[in-house]
Amino acid sequence: MTERLDGKRVAFLVTDGFEQVEFTEPWRAIEDAGASTHLVSPAEGSVLGMNHTDHGDRFDVDRAVAEASPDDYDALVLPGGVVNADHLRMDEDAVAFARGFFEQHKPVAVICHGAWTLVEAGVVNGRTLTSYPSLRTDLRNAGANWVDEEVVVDEGLVSSRNPDDLPAFIDKAIEEISEGTHSEQTA
Repeated sequence: MTERLDGKRVAFLVTDGFEQVEFTEPWRAIEDAGASTHLVSPAEGSVLGMNHTDHGDRFDVDRAVAEASPDDYDALVLPGGVVNADHLRMDEDAVAFARGFFEQHKPVAVICHGAWTLVEAGVVNGRTLTSYPSLRTDLRNAGANWVDEEVVVDEGLVSSRNPDDLPAFIDKAIEEISEGTHSEQTA
């Protein structure tokens, strides 16, 4: 990996119940590439990760999503986790925050169930992406072209299916973040 993210600011949007490895591995790699990272959440204080169905670790929230703006970041990462994604898609501030990255043509990387937030934000129509297989119908009903691939890149939108895809997901997320805005990344 040769891309550097020096000076880039990347938001990770999660709440309780996120798949921990889908947060920690991209977080570490993006920081190692030179970016500063912030955990943004509707939850206050800290959020609880999950290791599949077992409780994981707690992580401190850097900024409340109600106070966060896509203007402050160069990219967004949406880890999965069924509970996390289901709660985020029901939070108006979280949905608006995610939608704002598309409105500003900024890169977004989403894995597993994280795509539910994008469905709610109304930004997947006409886009090609992948997700955990159980979201296939939801994404298609929202107008997306769903494919079953390790990683999909569509004009600044990076998507993957599950933790097994993390190496490819991380590489493509860093590549898209390093490229900056993409004119076709729109809401």
